[in-house]
Amino acid sequence: MDTNDRRDPSEARALKSERLTEKIATLREKMARLKELEAEMLASPDEQLSLTDPDSRSMTSNGSASGTVGYNVQSAVDPENHIIVAHDVISKGSDRAQLVPMANRARAALGVDEITVLADRGYFSGDQLLECAESGITAYVPKALTSSGTKRGLFTKQDFVYDRDNDWYVCPAGQTLTKGHHRSDRRGDVNFYRHLTACFTCALKSRCTPEKLRRIRRWDHEDVLDDVDRRLDAAPEMMRIRRSTAEHPFATMKAWMGATHFLMRTRPNVATEMSLHVLAYNIKRVLNFVGLEPIMAALKAA
Repeated sequence: MDTNDRRDPSEARALKSERLTEKIATLREKMARLKELEAEMLASPDEQLSLTDPDSRSMTSNGSASGTVGYNVQSAVDPENHIIVAHDVISKGSDRAQLVPMANRARAALGVDEITVLADRGYFSGDQLLECAESGITAYVPKALTSSGTKRGLFTKQDFVYDRDNDWYVCPAGQTLTKGHHRSDRRGDVNFYRHLTACFTCALKSRCTPEKLRRIRRWDHEDVLDDVDRRLDAAPEMMRIRRSTAEHPFATMKAWMGATHFLMRTRPNVATEMSLHVLAYNIKRVLNFVGLEPIMAALKAA
């Protein structure tokens, strides 16, 4: 306080003004830089921009953004020996478009024309399952639960039984919903099924829909999805096999790595790092169930 009292007031004001001017200039530079980054981000196809690694992207979990920026590692694992037969490192945060590509990678690695694949509900995609059905890939994938009605305690589409012979749905109240108008949307060509009068007097309407009528959307190729459901219902153990097969290598490699982060940056380098992890994992698996001596004998014979 004594120092400030001895200082010329005009000098103190000048110093304060100079500091404020510098801060304002710095803030303006940062704002201009953020504007440039915003333009780069919006110009990107997925409107994402990573300043640490240009190839990394925001990952999703349970259908929503997880906040983790990195890479999506895909793998196809043999359920008998837990050998990784195919893998890939991609920058897309979602698995929805990866079922067929990974099945084809595994099919090529195994040298087979037909293959059975087990995947979790994150891989559920109508287009992917349709392609599987048309290309010799037998898929076991549980349906993705995306309806908001479940959280609100309303009946979901799974509560409506489709009668293929009559081409109608039977609702929980026992009424039949028949085909109405047909249209195309971002999910493809769909038909809407409804009952034009029953909903108005239905005792279960409060548990069904807040709208005037309950409409059920059915994709033109939904028979393929129904076949997947029936196949999975007939073999519920498939998801247990998937968990004990696909998750095992990831847990093992993460334990070896000592962390959940890759050491490299950019997708080619990260893919190389992942390939080394897979190679080491597969070698150790072979050593576990074959043994060192037979492997050395085979190498000498070669």
